Amino acid sequence: MRPARPEPPRKVARPAHAAGRAPNQVRIVGGQWRRSLLPVADKPGLRPTPDRVRETLFNWLGQDLAGWRVLDAFAGSGALGFEAASRGAADVLLVEQDAELVRSLNASRERLKATALRVQRGDGLAVLRSAVPGQYDLVLLDPPFNSRLAGSSLAAAARAVAAGGWVYLESGEVAPEPPEGLRLHRQARAGAVHYALFQAA
Repeated sequence: MRPARPEPPRKVARPAHAAGRAPNQVRIVGGQWRRSLLPVADKPGLRPTPDRVRETLFNWLGQDLAGWRVLDAFAGSGALGFEAASRGAADVLLVEQDAELVRSLNASRERLKATALRVQRGDGLAVLRSAVPGQYDLVLLDPPFNSRLAGSSLAAAARAVAAGGWVYLESGEVAPEPPEGLRLHRQARAGAVHYALFQAA
């Protein structure tokens, strides 16, 4: 008598983020907190900047941001702002509207003892528009994916950034034409992510 055939393995349900959602952690790629992990909540439109994109951005900027004033206007996981603080930025403001994400950002700030980093709950675009002209050396713009905030946030950042400073924009579409006061420095694409770095005149 033949032995019974083993049952075929059952299909295991994939975790939700395997279908294109954000993983539950993102890794800081450089600076004093290199390899430290930041939690990522499962939120609509939240897509943390991929490691290789962040690495490219800080290669463009230079790895030493000592003394820089930085605004991360749509902080989300905080990956971009924490990268800037990790590389020595003197003052980094993370702005986030979601209360749960604000709590998570504050917890990461305390865990890493990131004293140069502040977290503010609010509307990133409104904070940009209310900034003192030339207040920041670097403005990081990664609005919720497909939110169509790229153009308006870039225009607001052009006023908030200091002469010679930088504005980084990441979105699901090709960067718009730079507003008056900014010039395109570099741009690239990684999958569905388009990213560009502008410099203030």
